[in-house]
Amino acid sequence: MSASDLTDRLGSLSDSDLGLVLVVFGALYLAYALAGVIFGFAFRGVVNSLANLTFYVGVFAMLALALNLHWGYTGLFNIGIVGFMGIGVYVTAIVAKPPVAQGGAAQVGGFGLPLGVGVVAGVLAAALFGLLVALPALRLRADYLAIVTIAFSEIVRFSLMSRTLQSFEVPDTVLGVDLAADTVGLGGGGGLILNYTSPLEALLRTLLLWDPYLGFVNFVGNNFIPSNPKPVVDSMAYGLLLLAVVGLFYWLLKWTGESPFGRVLKAIREDEDVANALGKDTNRFKLISFVLGCALMGLGGILWYAGRGSITPPSFRPNITFYIWIALIIGGAGSNTGSVLGGALFAGALYEGPRLVKNLVEAAFDLGEGPGTFGQAMAAMGSFDPVPFVIYTLNSISQLRLVIMGLVLIWLMHNRPEGLLGHRKETAASIDLSRPAGSEPSGDAAAADGGEQQ
Repeated sequence: MSASDLTDRLGSLSDSDLGLVLVVFGALYLAYALAGVIFGFAFRGVVNSLANLTFYVGVFAMLALALNLHWGYTGLFNIGIVGFMGIGVYVTAIVAKPPVAQGGAAQVGGFGLPLGVGVVAGVLAAALFGLLVALPALRLRADYLAIVTIAFSEIVRFSLMSRTLQSFEVPDTVLGVDLAADTVGLGGGGGLILNYTSPLEALLRTLLLWDPYLGFVNFVGNNFIPSNPKPVVDSMAYGLLLLAVVGLFYWLLKWTGESPFGRVLKAIREDEDVANALGKDTNRFKLISFVLGCALMGLGGILWYAGRGSITPPSFRPNITFYIWIALIIGGAGSNTGSVLGGALFAGALYEGPRLVKNLVEAAFDLGEGPGTFGQAMAAMGSFDPVPFVIYTLNSISQLRLVIMGLVLIWLMHNRPEGLLGHRKETAASIDLSRPAGSEPSGDAAAADGGEQQ
């Protein structure tokens, strides 16, 4: 196959939404894998790098899709995403954590219910708090709704740190049901230990695939990763599970957008007064959209932090919300495909990319100890020695990552505010309104700007 044929095939593949996602994902994974091989990563290191990429692509794509329902479909300016994530995670932990052993550590326990029950409880709790926020807040517009939602997320974070809610006793029975727990709570500033079954293991046991999975882990250990292969395989498998959930989110939002309910949401986004004048109860539609989006954000938070051994209130600072907004802006608000691509590009290039560069440089060069302050790094530059400044930059990669995100966001706002796939053409009706063949040059259905291409 010639280079031109390959280019033509890639071009035709990228014309479809699924093809575009596959091309972008393939380019990201190929770049990460080649970088690891070229810079001398061991096989375990390459797989770990790809597993981290898969995890963050999954969580950011998932949450960008949930935000797209609020902002892209309905025009609701929600910047309190991390608050609903925190509610979902903590409620799941309280429900699914095993009870505290008698005479055990001071760490609070939970009710010891199955993880599936905990996830459902966490999603419903996020939806319920979304309802409580939406009832007064959705009567507000634009900046005022943003202020209410970010204030709510901070109220949640400080409540999680409160000593009042750190732990409390529960009765032995409720409505005649015996409770295994006697001490539950939010853990205060120390957070909670997530010592319940991981979602991956719970799902595989439910599907009766746990034993085959352990056999696959042994196969990997015998042939590829001889030393403790399970954490590596678990990380990659959990990332793939998250990508499957992204597919479910995408299908749900696509189905919602194509339904009469979704078309009303888009009408509200374009002009709420016109939608109201046409007899639509816009407050009810916005309320349903907001609650559904909050439920999805709660589920996204549960899946994000379920793989960690513990959670603490600082994990739910507002910067997570702004990361998700950047991912949505990159892809383009109103486009489900753009939300997935934005999440993938943000995770691969802006979130994990700087950290990967640091690991690659450290693997290729022995740079030694660097300066502790910016002044010392700049002083070395005066003697034409760039190495201390490079080491200082690598050691400050977390702060530099925020600077890079800010520059990218500024560039997008100036040059492509609609994102990669924003303002695409979508059909303006649920039926084909095109003229009979030959009666007009284009023969295309009536279309309007914005949203997902149908």
